[in-house]
Amino acid sequence: MPHSSPQFVKDFRFLILVIGNSRSHFGYFAGEKLVKTWDTEHISQPVTAIPRELLPLGIPQKFSESLPLYFASVVPEQTRLWQSYTHSKEITLEHLPLEGIYPTMGIDRALAAYGAVKSWDSPALVIDGGTALTLTGIEENYKLVGGAILPGLRSQFLALSQTTAVLPDVILPSQLPARWSLNTEEAIASGIVYTILAGIREFIMDWWEDFPEGRVIFTGGDGVWLAKILPSFYPEFVGKIEVDLDLIFKGIWEVVNRTNVLEF
Repeated sequence: MPHSSPQFVKDFRFLILVIGNSRSHFGYFAGEKLVKTWDTEHISQPVTAIPRELLPLGIPQKFSESLPLYFASVVPEQTRLWQSYTHSKEITLEHLPLEGIYPTMGIDRALAAYGAVKSWDSPALVIDGGTALTLTGIEENYKLVGGAILPGLRSQFLALSQTTAVLPDVILPSQLPARWSLNTEEAIASGIVYTILAGIREFIMDWWEDFPEGRVIFTGGDGVWLAKILPSFYPEFVGKIEVDLDLIFKGIWEVVNRTNVLEF
């Protein structure tokens, strides 16, 4: 994206697309401003023009064939379908100025970490509550500390219902379930929720051992829920964790704004 002219940047309209394991996440930008975000199902056909049904009201139809699109994907099949759109640019690990990232690191994790340190400063621990629940630490000078990956909340509920004969599919409760439960549905919720919360707490406490002033930022589909529930169960986290659902969009914006590689 050209950035020599502030007026051009201000008027530049474009889409950012983050293709996750379960859904696609769109952001509509006007210059530096993130105007609108929305989620859609994955597409099934190569894209020559952005399907009207993927664009919400307020974005003119005339943009569907020419609106610049920057995208990052963790789903190879979806990547190939969107690469057919003439006005698309894929963002990969090589575009990120992060030290210590490895070839198989998910682009979504890397972008969220980059967005976190640009928006919230470093060190930063990003906890992404998506299909996979990931923890990613970044310290000064954009250096990767490391992280962890486990099945996300919804994935764990689905795993029990899909790999056992009689256990039901349980919905994530809005409040903490009873720890010692007297029915199957609540016992499943208890087992998954309390072990995940305890595990996240251990990672955060270990993070603060090394980085006492380090930020802890939740993002992703279950990020709000986790950030709400965690302090209610562990009071030491009250006022010490943040929520930012736009970290990946911010990471992509920073890449677009800093490099000429992605110019149209």
